[in-house]
Order: sequence, then structure tokens, then C-alpha cells
Amino acid sequence: MCGAPASPVFCALLSAYMACQPVAGRRGCGSGSVPAVRAAAMPRDIGRYLHEVPEEYSGRRVTIVAAGEHRGMTSRQSIIILVFGVVVGVMLSLGHGVLAERGTGQVSPSLPLDELRTFTEVFGKIKSDYVEEVDDKKLLEGAIRGMLADLDPHSAYMDADAFKELQVGTTGQFGGLGIEVGMEDGFVKVIAPIDDTPAQKAGIQAGDLIIRLDSAPVKGMTLGEAVKIMRGKPGTDIELTIVREGEEKPLTITITRAIIKVKSVKSRILEDGFGYARITQFQSRSGRDLEKALKDLMEQSGGSLKGLVLDLRNNPGGVLNAAVDVSDLFLDKGLIVYTEGRIKNSQMSFKASPGDLLGGAPIAVLINGGSASASEIVAGALQDHKRAVILGQPSFGKGSVQTVLPMQGGTALKLTTALYYTPSGRSIQAEGIVPDIELESVKLAKMEKSLKMLKEADLAGHLENGTRRGKAAGKAEEKVGEEKSLAETDYPLFEALNLLKGLYILGERDD
Repeated sequence: MCGAPASPVFCALLSAYMACQPVAGRRGCGSGSVPAVRAAAMPRDIGRYLHEVPEEYSGRRVTIVAAGEHRGMTSRQSIIILVFGVVVGVMLSLGHGVLAERGTGQVSPSLPLDELRTFTEVFGKIKSDYVEEVDDKKLLEGAIRGMLADLDPHSAYMDADAFKELQVGTTGQFGGLGIEVGMEDGFVKVIAPIDDTPAQKAGIQAGDLIIRLDSAPVKGMTLGEAVKIMRGKPGTDIELTIVREGEEKPLTITITRAIIKVKSVKSRILEDGFGYARITQFQSRSGRDLEKALKDLMEQSGGSLKGLVLDLRNNPGGVLNAAVDVSDLFLDKGLIVYTEGRIKNSQMSFKASPGDLLGGAPIAVLINGGSASASEIVAGALQDHKRAVILGQPSFGKGSVQTVLPMQGGTALKLTTALYYTPSGRSIQAEGIVPDIELESVKLAKMEKSLKMLKEADLAGHLENGTRRGKAAGKAEEKVGEEKSLAETDYPLFEALNLLKGLYILGERDD
């Protein structure tokens, strides 16, 4: 167990721990005597640090003993010595010791002894004084969760169940409500509702803060615990209490759980030659799905598109490679995104391959506060290369990359290992993508019918237009009616379509 790679300190402490375990015919290191830990088995300085632990119980100071000596020691003291020693040993084995490297003259960083001392003291007091007996495993897992939760909102420790749920989320089908969530100030924050899911149909919005799940307060839960409650048997109800900006009091919304089938790409023709494609979530197949959808739209439009609206609103992100694939469909060359972190394998860059699927046709990209992560990569790349006009509201601002590191026993760490940057070197972290044209979140309504203004065609004896008659005029009026309807149902999309029309007209004039 203690081979060459292991720290001698760790090995010595492990031996002490094994010696303290009760076996047939021998007591452990409780109130009786404690086996000697040979000082020669450790570097001298570690003895000095253990001497300095200011823990006194029953009038006795915890000390390291020389070979052949025995001192009285309580169970509580044994626990503290063991925890402190194991932590110190592990840290030393990772190269963070306090000992000078022989022959080099270099001294590695000092151990945080005060903090380690506090940790072991807290651990000991919980074990001895807490109102109920607490399992060591639970305490140590809690400490691990706390370490990660204190780093940033996205790093987390996942037990076996949580790890499986994370893997399920990328397959495109799972049971639940249909929302992408994160943590903010101890509450669950909705990053975005997923299209055509119970949450979206119930009216959940990006930015909502969930403060209760049924009758249980969210405060104090981990994100994994909250997600576990929200997921459940299809057909069962859950009551969400949410706080929403602009509302005077919390809202209560009941949602029926369902099997969530995420369709990554949706598309349609808005008008002759103008296409619309929405990516709801970036999955591993999103690039291929979008390419197929665009080719279908081009076929419907006689082989090419006059312009495309790419809708990334309320898209919470997903797989990084999918964002690269989507961006590459519209770029001929150049950098798409790059990442930078402390470790070598966190430094990556992705470049476009030759070929623009739309042949240079104008693109309008719609974003809002629910557009995060992979959505921001696509919007940032197209904006930096001046390949698209970005419309809407500033995006969410998640510019960090999480790496899932599998651990023993089916658990895993989700750890932030890098930040990503747009081709021009912008970091999106906590800033987001700022649209080229910012649109307010508004709803348009038709004005009450008023007296129709007279036109030339209404005057008695007016001359007829020799080039446009009856049927063509009727079609033009019908088109105006459709555009008004789009303005009422989706104002940002209406504006994006108008922008594309203008860009197309200018392009035609230049030709």
C-alpha cells in the first residue's frame, strides 16, 4: 500500500491508523495506551508540526512519542491526530510540503497549518459534541462538497446518482420539468426553460428564483438535491414557489412532470427565401441537425436563402464541440473559440474549416439573458468575424469550462478548469455578449380600429395602375397582415426579419 510514490509521512500515519484498529485480543487506541509512532519513520519537521497542535484534553497535550514510549490518549485525541495527520500526509505527497528539497536549495510552499488545525478541531468537536452521532463518511463528503461549492457556482461534487443524471442530460431524453438551472445566493436560479416542456408551458421564465419545492425551502439544499426533487415519476405534480423580477410577491406554479424529449433544432421558412432556425440546446448532434435543417430550407427556397434568423434565446448551452460545429457552418476560416486554464490540457483552440453553407447570405442572431455558455460561443464567434448581426438583450455571461473528472465508486468532480475566449480575445465570464442592436422585452398590441386614411385609390375617378392589379395587390395586403401578426407574437423575431430584408435589398443594389 505504501510504495515508492507514497509520502513517508502518509505511510507512517497510515501505519499508526492501522495499529489503532481493534482486532481480536487487542484494544484500539481509545482510553488505553496508544502504540508508539516511531519518530524515525517521519521527517523530523513533521514531528515539530504535530507538537505544535494546540489541542489539550484532560490536561494532556497531544504529542508525538519516541520509539518505546507510551502516553495516555482519548478517542477524541486519536481522531484529531488521525485526521490532521492524514490531511498533512496527503498534501505532502502531492508536493506541497514544508521540507526543503535536498540538493536543490528550493523550498516548497508552506502548509496552511492554522487552517488544518481548525479543520481537525471542528471535526473532533462534531464527532464528540453534536446532538446525534454522525458518520465519518458523511462528514468528509460534506467537507468535499463545501470545498467545491465555495469555488464557483458551477463546480460540484457528484455522488453516483448525480453523475448518472448528468450523463442522462446529454442524451436528449429524461424525466422532469424541462428547465436548466444553477445556484445563486443559496436559491435555484432558472437559466432557461427548454422549449415544449412542462416548465415552459407553465410560464417559467429565465431569471426566476425558485425558493420552495413543494413545502421544502430550497435554502440549504445543494443543486443536486434540488434537481433530484424536481425530477420524478411522469404525471406527478410539483409546486414551485418562485421570485420573479417585477412581481411584488412570490408566485406559486404547479407543474406536472413529464418525459423530457429535447429536440435540438427547429426550423421553418418565415417568408420567401428567409429562413428561421432555433437551437434549443447544444447536444452532440446539434451541428449535424442544423446542417440538415438548413439544407432543407434552402431546397424549399429554390437552392439558396436570402437570409437566416438563428434563434439562441433561452438556450442554456451544452456541448462545446456542438457550438464549434454550428459556428463552422457559417465561417470560411479563422478562430472560433479558445480556452485557457492552469493545466496544459485545458488550453485548446478551435478553428473553422473552409466552406460557408449559406454562401455569405446575411444572418441575424437572436439572444437574451437565457442564452448561456455554448450559445455565447456561437454568438461571439459570428460577431467577431462580422458574419452576423446580434440582436436582443445581453446574454447570461457563463464563460467558464467545466471538466467532469470521474472518481472511485462512480462519483465525479465537476470542476471549472478553464475560461473560454472569443476570437478577438474577449472573455464572456460575468459579462456576456452585448448585442449589436439591443431590443427591449416588449409586447406589441394592435391599436383600436380608427378611421381609415384616404389614399389615391380611394378617390373617385383615379387612374388605374397598369402594372399591378387585383390579385397581386391582394397578396401584398395579405403579407402585411402576416407581418403584423409576427410583430404581435414575437417582436424580436419580427425585427430580425426586417433587418434581413434590409440587408438583402442593399446587397442586391450593390450587385
